[in-house]
Amino acid sequence: MAEEACATAAGEAEAGAEKMVMVVGVDDSEPSWYALQWVLQHFFVPPHQPKQQQYHLIVVTSKPASMPAVGPAGPGGAPVLFVDSELPNKSAERVIEKAKDICAQNHLTDAAEFEAVEGDARNVLCEAVERHGAEVLVVGSHGYGAIKRAFLGSVSDYCAHHAHCTVMIVKKPKHKH
Repeated sequence: MAEEACATAAGEAEAGAEKMVMVVGVDDSEPSWYALQWVLQHFFVPPHQPKQQQYHLIVVTSKPASMPAVGPAGPGGAPVLFVDSELPNKSAERVIEKAKDICAQNHLTDAAEFEAVEGDARNVLCEAVERHGAEVLVVGSHGYGAIKRAFLGSVSDYCAHHAHCTVMIVKKPKHKH
């Protein structure tokens, strides 16, 4: 009888316990989609299994600030400077919609949040970790070489050094022929 009461109390404590937060950074690249799918398969259980989710998932993408562009306009097609403020928003919306689809395919819709935040991906992800008190940040690896990484910078490398949590870099395995 006492064992049952302890088991019930432990079950209630587990059900009432706050879930840890996992932030997954995505962009419109194959490595980030692979990382999201990998996380869903390894850390989130399908709803028909009795085990409770350990993490609350927050999927974050960054969108660049609106930038001026030069294009032909008016009679004669004279170059005109204009700002297409909707372009970054539309791109971020597509990324978020794809992330939602991937989560839905993996039966994870109610335990996930989705955010598109303006700014550089490195800063956006580290700030998301702070804002949500995340225990884990997951990013994909593009697998750039040293030279390309030196010019483009590495989001995963930056986050590994600056995020105030565990950072998991998911790399898609290369298939050997």
